Amino acid sequence: MPRGESWSREEVEACVADYLRMLTLELSGQAYNKTAHRRALLARLDGRTEASIEQKHRNISAVMVELGFPPIDGYKRLDNYQNLLIEVIEQQVSGNELLDRAALAAVEQPAVMPLLPDANLVMVPAPVGKNLHETPPVYAPRFNAVQRDYLARESRNRSLGLAGELFVVEFEARRLHQAGHKALSDRVEHVAKSQGDGLGYDVLSFEETGRERLIEVKTTAFGMQTPFYVSRNEVARSQTQSEDFHLYRLFEFRKQPRLFDLPGMISQSCRLDAVSYLARVS
Repeated sequence: MPRGESWSREEVEACVADYLRMLTLELSGQAYNKTAHRRALLARLDGRTEASIEQKHRNISAVMVELGFPPIDGYKRLDNYQNLLIEVIEQQVSGNELLDRAALAAVEQPAVMPLLPDANLVMVPAPVGKNLHETPPVYAPRFNAVQRDYLARESRNRSLGLAGELFVVEFEARRLHQAGHKALSDRVEHVAKSQGDGLGYDVLSFEETGRERLIEVKTTAFGMQTPFYVSRNEVARSQTQSEDFHLYRLFEFRKQPRLFDLPGMISQSCRLDAVSYLARVS
């Protein structure tokens, strides 16, 4: 098949089935080899390359996230996918009980705060956002029966959220202590616990100058690019105190916890999509 020609249904079905198999293995904590999977697919696809298979897997990641699934770690979402891909994924996901059980177990599993490694290994650069300030497209709903809410379920995993907040409290205390500010280190406070969770941030920390740093913690067991949920309170706090507000995205928490910092207004670093409304009968 010439390069650049549209993928056939048979090719798409084979690629999606392979992706879902890898995702189920990953969510179940079982080892697998992406390269071996790609090479095995080559024998079933007519004239495709490993690079084209990887691109298709990235397209699948984009669709999976839209359906509420965690994507495979390492296959960063790539949009502009064909409609056939959506159709095939919906067909293969529907009724896939093994994937469903693996995803539910992964997002609902309790979490314990791990030992904090070298602080210099925890903080990483934030991913570069694209198209944040373009006019968003008009909302076009897609109604399907296979929409899942695994990422929303993970966001409601109180054990995981608490473990992430405690991790950041210790990280901030150590950061300030290592910078020679022990007095500030001792004042780092887990305000979501001491004052309540309605403040719009979870941890009160400090800059080395003594200025307050208001930190909202978002924790996931999945990769850096996994979408997350923010509340209206958190968005408002990031707007009213943008110079003090920081969103810490803590990712791969169960494997090798790392985080990146999104300072200032959340709307300046993230594309915000409305997912629900509070309705009142007028």
